[in-house]
Amino acid sequence: MVSVMDSNLLSEQIFSTSSVVLSIIYYVIYAVTMWKVFVKAGYPGILALIPIVNWVFLVKIAGMSGWFALLYLIPIVNIIFAIVVAIKEGRNFGKGGVFSFFLLWLFPFIGHLIIGFGSAQYNKVT
Repeated sequence: MVSVMDSNLLSEQIFSTSSVVLSIIYYVIYAVTMWKVFVKAGYPGILALIPIVNWVFLVKIAGMSGWFALLYLIPIVNIIFAIVVAIKEGRNFGKGGVFSFFLLWLFPFIGHLIIGFGSAQYNKVT
């Protein structure tokens, strides 16, 4: 006989498992898109898979010194800095500010998918 407590535990395990599977699928797709962006910018794609290192090279793709990636570690500053990086990255790929804000900062999964697999070319803007 299955008690109510057992069925709740079972439903929590199923929900947890499906969340993990969806998260892994999301990460794999995002890693592939970031790999393509890194390659277009002239960096080895494998760097997109290494946590924190990918921040450094994303900042370099945006045209700034890699040391600025340390700003991602400071609360509130990291939000503003991420917006600046997204806008500069978009500019280097020939995209405008609205695209950069919404699709590289707010929804980076979509923006990097468009840049990585689209026709955008990397041209470092000073």
